Amino acid sequence: MKFWNVYIMTNRPDGVLYVGVTDNLDERVKEHKLKAFSQSFTAKYNCDKLVYFEQFENGEEAVKREKQMKKWKRGWKINLIEEFNPNWVDISLNWKLNYNKLR
Repeated sequence: MKFWNVYIMTNRPDGVLYVGVTDNLDERVKEHKLKAFSQSFTAKYNCDKLVYFEQFENGEEAVKREKQMKKWKRGWKINLIEEFNPNWVDISLNWKLNYNKLR
């Protein structure tokens, strides 16, 4: 079964926040970390730490949730992160991502 993910990247605890959606979280996080899109928002602001994600079975629901979260006030996003990840740890640090190859 394929899952969709809504996720939040940051550059540091309580720093710049980026909300995104993807059907391949491992690859998308790797793209952010490697700054694969050098002109992107996350590359410009060095948002390379995954601090939050939600999984969905339905892509439309994931996109709906992403749009909802992008409209939220910053404080609401921070509360969501801190309930899920109180220390703002980069969740992807323990993942075995292959940085030699993008998709």
